[in-house]
Amino acid sequence: MAIVENTSKKLVLKSGSTVFTLDKDAGKAVMQRKMMFMNLKPVEVDLKDITDVTLDLGMDRASGIEICNAMVITRTGAGLAVGAADKKDAEATAAAIKKFLGLK
Repeated sequence: MAIVENTSKKLVLKSGSTVFTLDKDAGKAVMQRKMMFMNLKPVEVDLKDITDVTLDLGMDRASGIEICNAMVITRTGAGLAVGAADKKDAEATAAAIKKFLGLK
């Protein structure tokens, strides 16, 4: 994902029609997505509930293409997949989110 904004209070990542915003003032992480021309319901997570950011690497069996995501993990064990173009992009996205949140 491309970093659109990176300040001490806000991190905004964008890939295609998906925008992932981490806002310290609001205390929320919000993923906004579109499918075709419809806005899907935003997914919100409290920043204090995010415990880790990991890489999720997989292989599409039909095409053989490697699929990579940065996974935002919450206290409840739920995961939020932040899409990436490739493994390098997923690593950069995960590193940016971890740095913003102060995670190791």
